[in-house]
Amino acid sequence: MPLLNRNGTNIYYEVAGPEGGRTPLLLTHGYSASGQMWAGNLPALTNERRWITWDIRGHGRSDTPDDPSQYSEALSVEDMAALIDLVGAEQAVIGGLSLGGYLSLAFHLRYPERVAALVLCDTGPGYRRDEPRAGWNAMVERTADNFEQRGLDGLASSAEVVASQHRSATGLARAARGILAQHDARVIDSLPTILVPTLVLVGADDAPFLGAADVMAAKIPRATKVVLAGAGHAANIDQPEAFDQALLAFLDSL
Repeated sequence: MPLLNRNGTNIYYEVAGPEGGRTPLLLTHGYSASGQMWAGNLPALTNERRWITWDIRGHGRSDTPDDPSQYSEALSVEDMAALIDLVGAEQAVIGGLSLGGYLSLAFHLRYPERVAALVLCDTGPGYRRDEPRAGWNAMVERTADNFEQRGLDGLASSAEVVASQHRSATGLARAARGILAQHDARVIDSLPTILVPTLVLVGADDAPFLGAADVMAAKIPRATKVVLAGAGHAANIDQPEAFDQALLAFLDSL
């Protein structure tokens, strides 16, 4: 099982596709999903570039540290950088769905020079105002409490979650409080500074994220927005062929 040791925390990852060639693509899953959510897309998309998928701390086959301080946005971003180092690349196309998309934006904020392009799927850039951020964080706390009380029975039934397997509900609770929670407006305020080509993709039925997709498409100077008909929050699973076509067209344009 491929594991990357990050100061004592093992991060599970998979690498597919040919060495060399085009800039690699790093894909990050959503909260309470895992890298398994991309399995159906990989066969169509690994012909010309390397793909890296992985499991965020507390998720899937990665470790679930006991120390809550080992779960944070900053550590997740550093895990992403280490995975790019692992394949010997200076830059990568950075993409993800939901929490994975937010972490992709956070990665650009930390390492803009390492981002060749962004792929933001069914995600949002966070909150500028305190009140909606507080509402989000209250939801995060309820989610963490649910996992602590119900264990893995607390998992949702959405497509990207069903496609994943986890070792620990406690790890998911810690990841919610440490990674999913929002603390400031740094990421949303950074949108106009993103100068790389950016694909903003959202399922037409993913109502909570349609507005966020509009904001990102309007604020990011080189953004291209794609709305997938018949897709909800897990657009890559709900409409895999349409998702693959949209992503391939974007990657081929780089």
